[in-house]
Amino acid sequence: MTDLKENDIRHQDTACTNESNLNHPWYHHLKYLVTGIIFGIIFVKAEVISWFRIQEMFRLQSFHMYGIIGSAIFVGMISVGIIKKFRIKTIDGESIRIPSKKFSKGQIYGGLIFGFGWAMTGACPGPLFAQIGTGALAVTITLLSAIAGTWVYGYVRDKLPH
Repeated sequence: MTDLKENDIRHQDTACTNESNLNHPWYHHLKYLVTGIIFGIIFVKAEVISWFRIQEMFRLQSFHMYGIIGSAIFVGMISVGIIKKFRIKTIDGESIRIPSKKFSKGQIYGGLIFGFGWAMTGACPGPLFAQIGTGALAVTITLLSAIAGTWVYGYVRDKLPH
């Protein structure tokens, strides 16, 4: 009984294991491929990747995308509440800690840049691969731009307000 309590105390202060630091056989990563394919199919069937639906959203002409995004936010809030209330642990038995986040004006700037890019291209980073998979090859430019933007952010991150 005391060993169990000591083990719980030891795990309370450890951070979650970084999956990328673990060595797994190559086939271990197939779960991510399968999950991505399923996620892409759901995006296509729900018309979440539709340029037309995205433009409707930004022109305030349809509730479709707002309903999907609102549902995701609601499910996320409920899930985080359940994780906090019942102190749910990871699959490896580690504590899940969700730190408080401090507001920064950089969040406003980042959100505006993200929103303008989303409105102009008709794509956000999530469905880019699904759009390309459906034959919208012009989205490859958006994908390359997203990769370049991520690289630039990583390069200048220390100089930005956080």
